[in-house]
Amino acid sequence: MNSTALTRTEAEDFLFREARLLDEWQLVEWSELFEPDGEYLVPPIDNPRAEAGKDLFLVYDDRLRLAERAKRLLKRQAHAEFPHSVLRRIVSNVIVDGARDGVTTVTCNYVLYRSRKEGSEVFPGYSIYELVRVAGDRISIKRKRAVIASDSLRAQGRVSIIL
Repeated sequence: MNSTALTRTEAEDFLFREARLLDEWQLVEWSELFEPDGEYLVPPIDNPRAEAGKDLFLVYDDRLRLAERAKRLLKRQAHAEFPHSVLRRIVSNVIVDGARDGVTTVTCNYVLYRSRKEGSEVFPGYSIYELVRVAGDRISIKRKRAVIASDSLRAQGRVSIIL
């Protein structure tokens, strides 16, 4: 592992590629962006600073559960997402917050637009990433915390997509 911190440009390019994978429903490829011990967390909307092991999360997946979630969402039996929603997200305000022990912390804002069954929903939020540079200068995700910046999920219903 190369311990050099990522530049903002490297972080932005990585996050933009990640967004494209998610928007194009390339979920298995997306799950492969995570380290073997990687984590994907979506805290409850009323507690964005929830702590793992102490609080309940909307989603708290390790790499194995994440890969299984990705495969499940791609199947016809995933009624909440078949046919798949049309997704488009905007990632902005990317900030490299620093690096420690080979892990670069990056924050960004996002807005996810979801269209399904002639209806549209908007999911605003921000993500906090712990990114690592691995063999061949490839970047991978050690941890991603996707926070929904809304006071309610009532308008959106359920979060059956990956943020």
